[in-house]
Amino acid sequence: MSKPASPVLIVAKEVSVRFGEQVVLRGATLAVHQGDRVGLIGNNGSGKSTLLKIIAGIMQPDAGTVSRRRNIVTGYLSQDFQLDPALSVYENIVEGAHDVMDILREYESLPFTSQRRHQLESLIRHRDGWNLNNRIEAAMHSLNVPAKDRDISTLSGGEKRRVALCKAIISRPDLLILDEPTNHLDTQSIEWTEEFLANYSGACLFVTHDRYSLDSIATRIVELANGTCYSHDGNYTDFLLDKAERESQMETEERKRNRFLQRELEWVRKGPRARRTKSKSRLQKYFEEADKKGHEPEGEVELIIPAAAELGSKILNLKDVGIALGGVKLFGGVSLDFDRKRKLGVIGRNGLGKTTLLKIILGELSATEGQVEIGEKTLINYVDQSRVALNDEKTVVQEIGDGRDWLLFDGERLTVWKYLRRFLFDDDRMNTFVGKLSGGERSRLLLAKVLKNGGNFLILDEPTNDLDLSTLRILEEALAAFDGCVIAVSHDRYFLNRVCNGILAFEGNGYVHFSEGDYDYYLEKRNARLAAAAPQSVVPAKREGSAKPKSTKLKWKEAKELETIEQDISRAEAEVRRIEGIFSSQDFYETHGDRTAQLAKDLTAARGTVDRLYERWHELEELRSGTKSG
Repeated sequence: MSKPASPVLIVAKEVSVRFGEQVVLRGATLAVHQGDRVGLIGNNGSGKSTLLKIIAGIMQPDAGTVSRRRNIVTGYLSQDFQLDPALSVYENIVEGAHDVMDILREYESLPFTSQRRHQLESLIRHRDGWNLNNRIEAAMHSLNVPAKDRDISTLSGGEKRRVALCKAIISRPDLLILDEPTNHLDTQSIEWTEEFLANYSGACLFVTHDRYSLDSIATRIVELANGTCYSHDGNYTDFLLDKAERESQMETEERKRNRFLQRELEWVRKGPRARRTKSKSRLQKYFEEADKKGHEPEGEVELIIPAAAELGSKILNLKDVGIALGGVKLFGGVSLDFDRKRKLGVIGRNGLGKTTLLKIILGELSATEGQVEIGEKTLINYVDQSRVALNDEKTVVQEIGDGRDWLLFDGERLTVWKYLRRFLFDDDRMNTFVGKLSGGERSRLLLAKVLKNGGNFLILDEPTNDLDLSTLRILEEALAAFDGCVIAVSHDRYFLNRVCNGILAFEGNGYVHFSEGDYDYYLEKRNARLAAAAPQSVVPAKREGSAKPKSTKLKWKEAKELETIEQDISRAEAEVRRIEGIFSSQDFYETHGDRTAQLAKDLTAARGTVDRLYERWHELEELRSGTKSG
């Protein structure tokens, strides 16, 4: 017995959109039901953002209809979101709940006996309006949004996206429509967003290229290909299995169709004597099949990285590198010697110094401590995070050709047009100005521009931003096969696992840790490292017959403190876990919503207590063992 469908919130039926000669949507149909978590995927330029705008009511289709449930409330985060520069961070976020604020103001203005007041009270409860301020505080804290009074013009691109995401979700709409919500977010914020959306009481329609997010959030995947929607129940892994089966079936049908056409063509060529009874209908069927558009596999980027020039014995060495900005130490003690085929993933929360380290390596910033040694044969190519290396006033062809019609790529002479087709630019897009390209097209163009120059050491700052899933896969395969070195700053956990054989983690408080292996291996070792740092794990058991450790360097008061500090640490860690459990509870807003600000302060204080106790414990242990002077 099939599971009954939940109520429909919105249906886009037979929607078509054309931009000039380009057909973006071709009879696309998509329905979103109550409680759905729909992940919309497809190649860049397939029309995902266009379809989202139509469903959000921002844009009208050329043909087709959109039906919405009466009084439905939607929240929308676009790729090209706009924040009001005249408002502060907090004022921009509150603007996202202006309709809830209007309801609250109207409710407070009405007399107690008003029938309208009772109607509004029910609506406020549905929208969780009583807890609005607390929800704003919780979202700002979890998404690491900048300070409330910050000027929007002073924010980075990633900070603005966190503000825009917070603005989109705080009104608790019936349907959240999110276009790349995790772009430019750090891993911690991405994981919070995943948990928020997975537990969200309304429905969600979202576009993302983060495959871990698609696996953990989506209950249905809708693929947009050739202007048409294909729906698959389940998450991204389920979709991959379904798609492989669908592609196999379509290829089988195409082979059958081609065999039929071949047989009928032979019959047609036999001449008039073969055309007796029913020949007219047979010919008609042949021409009908011949006129049909056969199955065409989706285009993919033919991303080939030129073979790396030979590296020398010295490639790149970091020797205790650190930097202080504005008198504040950002990080220090970064030491790493690169060997051949090192693929290094650089991870950590935003603002800890990842891009700063890249600039030090590139010579754009000077380290305040330590040094960077670059081998004579090391040729660095850099893909920058902001994509500022592209000239918006040039066409795609001009940007790549630099005034020439051909280029040398890996020893092969290619026309600019042939080279660009490898990156899925058709003839029309090649003559488009760079400033008119989508985010994904800009990413592909920048990769094309950088990779044509070769080099044996690639530095990539957030290379996966704006790339579609098929291009991501091709990029990962190309980087894994590249016989030079790679440094990639990324929050894409899937990418880090497929490409990297070393992780450099910015873990906070200026500390940077290197781990061999991929991202999952780093997490495993990090958890083991944290467990080993706990007092009960690091204090060695007394061996039979071993001498009692000397404690002559400890004063009586310090010795008594050392006896009890492990219990103090355990209690402090338990308090941190307790408060974190409150924040992650599903009924947080209903049960604890009015205490959000205080709980956030308590959590900060509890974490600070743990850090202080660990520092004191290490200090006492050093005194006891005689490794530190009293």
